[in-house]
Amino acid sequence: MQYKRFYYLIQLQYLGFRYHGWQKQPDVLTVEHMLHKTLNFILENQRFKVLAAGRTDAMVSANQTYIELFIYEDELDLETFLEQFNKNLPQDIRALSIEETTADFNIIQHPKIKEYFYFFCVKEKMHPFCAPFMVNLQEDLDIELMKLGAKLFEGEHDFYSFTFRPNPETKTEGNIERCELTENDIYTANFFPNQSFVLKVVGEGFKRQQIRLMMGALIDLGRHKISLEELEKTIDGSHKIKLEHIAQASGLILNKVSLKL
Repeated sequence: MQYKRFYYLIQLQYLGFRYHGWQKQPDVLTVEHMLHKTLNFILENQRFKVLAAGRTDAMVSANQTYIELFIYEDELDLETFLEQFNKNLPQDIRALSIEETTADFNIIQHPKIKEYFYFFCVKEKMHPFCAPFMVNLQEDLDIELMKLGAKLFEGEHDFYSFTFRPNPETKTEGNIERCELTENDIYTANFFPNQSFVLKVVGEGFKRQQIRLMMGALIDLGRHKISLEELEKTIDGSHKIKLEHIAQASGLILNKVSLKL
């Protein structure tokens, strides 16, 4: 017997601090696991499948991203589903919207623009409540030099050195539309430090841990462990090395996924 399939696009956001990333894994808590658990409950074991616009690593959050939901047999009442979905999801995951799509749409293959934020503060020890949102670097960093370094990532480059464990078949060329380091004026709280910073990166796609490798290089630049010239050679691919500094995950947020028309 062949069942009819229904296709839905869901906007989602989550705090990743207590999760071992997106992808479902045995014996650990993941975002995908909690989504499946919730869907099994509200759909009463109706057959379904979920695809994500991209995977996030452990402790990485998403302010807005997409999942595609395939339902077999019965069509959803969108308003009722969204209400029940949010009611039963854990408090650190929220569905923002749902819309029906078609069999021609594929969330993985569809062109997208992704915007990532990486938040950090320097010098003084931060309040523990900040831990899910930013990384605390208790040292003096040359922030102005780091701002110059961030702009070097913009444009077409061979990001070999910023690709986690590349193999000979890995395509390491890519384009970054915007990369800038500024003072944080995006998120505020009365327990945040007086000054914090954010790296903003926008592009069509990124390799696993690429943003964190970029941030690690900028931290080393701010420490004067590498020079601006050395960073530039690493970014343009003329100086291919294995970077060891992967910045901590908890400061990274997938801020927005925009679907290209």
